Amino acid sequence: MQLKSNNTFINFIFYGNYFYGICTLALCMEASLQQHLPLNSFLFYLLVFSSTIMYYTKAYMTDTSVNTINKRTQWYNQNRKTVKVSQAIFISITLGALLYSICINYNHLLHFNTTNWLLILIFPLVAGLYYGFNSRFFGKYNLRSKGFLKPFIIGFTWAGFVTVYPAIYYCMEKGINFEPNKLTVFLFLKNSLFITILCIMFDIKDYASDFNHRINTFVVKAGLRKTIFYIIIPLTILGLVTFFIFVTFEHFHSIRIFINSIPFILLLFVGYSLRLRRTTLYYLVVVDGMMLIKALCGISAMLLNYSL
Repeated sequence: MQLKSNNTFINFIFYGNYFYGICTLALCMEASLQQHLPLNSFLFYLLVFSSTIMYYTKAYMTDTSVNTINKRTQWYNQNRKTVKVSQAIFISITLGALLYSICINYNHLLHFNTTNWLLILIFPLVAGLYYGFNSRFFGKYNLRSKGFLKPFIIGFTWAGFVTVYPAIYYCMEKGINFEPNKLTVFLFLKNSLFITILCIMFDIKDYASDFNHRINTFVVKAGLRKTIFYIIIPLTILGLVTFFIFVTFEHFHSIRIFINSIPFILLLFVGYSLRLRRTTLYYLVVVDGMMLIKALCGISAMLLNYSL
């Protein structure tokens, strides 16, 4: 299946990173339900949606390559004015929502313990270091150039935002400290591994660029076939087996186990499909779409679990 990028609306949603924002919302809702917490306020979801779009748009706005074959970069070059206006709006929304959240929960934040503050700060710090800095005092540094580490860094950061933050924000509004338990740790690791696998898949799309910039990703060092059959598929099976072991000890309902295993099974098929050359839009819709499928499966499993 080859997806063509000839629809203006589809390009806007996927190239403009709005789909990432939707995935973030869905994964946050899934994490809240799986941790047996109520859904957060509208303000929280506005904050995570706008900050996700703002963060990913920033990366492509700084890429000014004109003679590029990257369809996404081409779209940004062709819609630069629109993107700048959109980015200004989402920066304003993000800062406004963040400042308002801090103001109304100021007293509760003062009573957060060291662990809570560490969890609040570590994920934005890693996200910032991913694109890095270029200072004449400290030189140039970014985590993005660490090819083998790149997927794990992204997986770690995403898992923090969509697993830990929903719980911390809820505790902040209630004026209590967040105490991670074994379920939270497992969900964090599961989300981290799942998104790491998607990132390794995405590196296949960026092979030529990473090769030219000497970024030693798995596909650059091992080649396409070994990356798929020796890295992506084994990691997916490992995630599925680990999930089965955990839910067996925790005595999850069989329906919940079945529904939550669907994304990992689909991940095997998606990974196998990357043997063939795929368009940029295929990666954005199908590969990144696995995040939305995972979230919808997790939400459905929890709602069915409550009704049983």
